Amino acid sequence: MVERGTALLRKLEINVAEAEKRTGKNTVNMQETYTVYLIEIRPAETEGGTPAAPDTLWRRYSEFELLRTYLLVTYPYIIIPPLPEKRAEFVWHKLSADNLDPDFVERRRVGLENFLLRVASHPVLSNDKIFFLFLTEVSIADRLYGVYKVHGNYGRVFSEWSAIEKEMGDGLQSAGHHMDTYAASIDDILEEEEHFADQLKEYLFYTDAVRSVCRKHELIQYELEMAAQDLVQKKQQKEELATGTVRIFSLKGMTSKLFGQESPEQKESRLAALEQSIQEGEETVKEKNTECQEFVRAAWDDIERFKEQKDKDLREALISYAIMQISMCKKGIQVWSNAKECFSKM
Repeated sequence: MVERGTALLRKLEINVAEAEKRTGKNTVNMQETYTVYLIEIRPAETEGGTPAAPDTLWRRYSEFELLRTYLLVTYPYIIIPPLPEKRAEFVWHKLSADNLDPDFVERRRVGLENFLLRVASHPVLSNDKIFFLFLTEVSIADRLYGVYKVHGNYGRVFSEWSAIEKEMGDGLQSAGHHMDTYAASIDDILEEEEHFADQLKEYLFYTDAVRSVCRKHELIQYELEMAAQDLVQKKQQKEELATGTVRIFSLKGMTSKLFGQESPEQKESRLAALEQSIQEGEETVKEKNTECQEFVRAAWDDIERFKEQKDKDLREALISYAIMQISMCKKGIQVWSNAKECFSKM
């Protein structure tokens, strides 16, 4: 059960109300069938007791994955709630392995709603701006598609209008043609949008690789510390054996008290074995220390290379995106300028 203790859940009710199967083109222009989920949010308290109409938007499972990846990267010290499984990996007697199977989709819908509620109930995650935008903002591509769809409607209206107007017919038809051309360009623009989004997502997914390098360093450092600790213990054993003093309780010390001291030969043999073990331990510590230093040096060099590459790639991508947006705006201005000329000639 999710507690409604945070400010966000006190203000809003969040639901994943339904799932819907859709068909469309993916980033490589291939036809695919996928599932989208309807997120509904509404004020938790309403005036007069009448429930307010919910704000709604549709999200794909992949968008939930991007949100969770963002939370993992931004809040590494927080235990991020899990998502439901992406594919039907545990197939029971009556459950299909089809990802579009209604039973599986319903289970996933419930899991996605639970994920949103758990994030919204967290004292830190619930205040994240990106999470709030995920719940409230339709994607740029959807807004863009809506703008171009409106222009397509303008074109249809002007064309139909021109058929019933004698004096203004040519001007309306020409304006409609400009609107239709502008509306038809949406597919190419959305394809470019997807390309830019993929470039940004690539570096989001790079986080796992960077995290893997850090984990490897932690493992090498741990091995170095264990080897150093083992060496300290062996040197302490040698000192105790040589001086005959025992600093801490040990089974060997207790055995000596019960059964008498070792003979000089046994003591020398043990000292020699400890000396050999200490030399090997010192060599191991030296090797581990060298390995750790070399790893840090190589990793740091590659991280610096990666940062330069990342800065260059993202700078180029963002500049190209800005140029594309400027081009789109100029095209829109040109369309309306042409339409204005058409209207002026009527």
